[in-house]
Amino acid sequence: MRRTTRSNRLLHRAQSVIPGGVNSADRAFRDVARSPLFIRKASAAFLWDVDGNKFIDYSGARGQMLLGHANPGILKAIRTASKQGTNYAAPCELELRLAELISRVMPSVEMVRLVSSGTEAVMSAVRLARAFTSRPKIITFEGCYHGHADTVASRQPLLAAPQPHRKGTGIPDSFRVDHLVASFNDLGSVETLFREHPNAIAAVVVEPVAAHLGCIPPAPGFLEGVRALCAGSGALLIFDEVTTGFRVSLGGAQELYDVKPDLTVLGKILGGGLSIGAYGGRRDIMHAVAPTGPMEQTGSFSGNPLAMAAGLETLRIIMTHKLLYRRLEESSARLQALLQEECDRRGIRAHMNRVGSMWSLAFSSSPVTDYASATRIDTHRYAQFFNAMLEQGIYLPASPWETAFLSTAHTLRLLDRTRNAFRGVLQRF
Repeated sequence: MRRTTRSNRLLHRAQSVIPGGVNSADRAFRDVARSPLFIRKASAAFLWDVDGNKFIDYSGARGQMLLGHANPGILKAIRTASKQGTNYAAPCELELRLAELISRVMPSVEMVRLVSSGTEAVMSAVRLARAFTSRPKIITFEGCYHGHADTVASRQPLLAAPQPHRKGTGIPDSFRVDHLVASFNDLGSVETLFREHPNAIAAVVVEPVAAHLGCIPPAPGFLEGVRALCAGSGALLIFDEVTTGFRVSLGGAQELYDVKPDLTVLGKILGGGLSIGAYGGRRDIMHAVAPTGPMEQTGSFSGNPLAMAAGLETLRIIMTHKLLYRRLEESSARLQALLQEECDRRGIRAHMNRVGSMWSLAFSSSPVTDYASATRIDTHRYAQFFNAMLEQGIYLPASPWETAFLSTAHTLRLLDRTRNAFRGVLQRF
């Protein structure tokens, strides 16, 4: 067992002043039956905890670190910006430049509003859809995650959450009336909701690649079908690209799958490791946002200059390296082949899903394609696997229903080290 004495002591202290000792429920390591590690530092593809243990990181701050941790160019951009002050709560040129760049690379985004988190961005996009359409209802998909705002959390059964949260504890029943839930990759379930609620649906909110049921790609024709249903009914299509934006391609999943939503939500990679969110889309829709329209949304930290500088440098690096996505694809395909081969060779029932540098490994007798199949994952085996890999110096998502990520800092040598650790762990299964 790796030494975790200091992490355990810090957790005990934290539990007296922070609920559960963590500031985000997903950090509690509930699904892997152990105490969380307190991280001291991160660099490139590595994490170090407070006990001095070093790990190859496949969590990437929940997908933020496309370019690896502590990228020198991003750190320099943050330091330079900080010399001019840390926040203005006023317009600055950096936010203009980032908005222009987003509008240039995201196929559906003509105008964009910058905010401080993905949750805030989704909440604002949903409110905007209701304001623009004058309709009350939204559709989300079972098990997909769009932040913890009441608007989108009232009827969401989250696998990686305690049972009370799945029932929408703390959210008034009035929110559930206008929150409809369909099944991811099941176009018929969406069609049924449109038939049952004619002229009442303001928007369909979807992760184009589900990232909170493990990594689940859209079935052929699914996104296109949802797009057509929205267009035919007057509802807006909102792509939650907080995870996929700049991850699966420069133009996000909408570019990868050639489906244009009406509104797009961004976050994670866009901030270069700092807190950020954004929502944008068609010009006529965005003009409904105050001060040009009636939909109010404000924020003292929106357009924070440090986050703007980090985001601009992140996108500059991505756009400068023309082969970045091809190399990520090659590395990710190599890892998928290595891990799946090891499972198959030992007769272990496991399925690996992958879209670009997003991936997940599910111990299941059948592929994971939706919420129902995700509930059949062998969670006990995943917990054993996670802890055994942690002992080998590999830091994976601490839930069978979360997505793992590669970064440009994951070299072939690190992938081979991961395979060797994986091979050793499977010998004990």
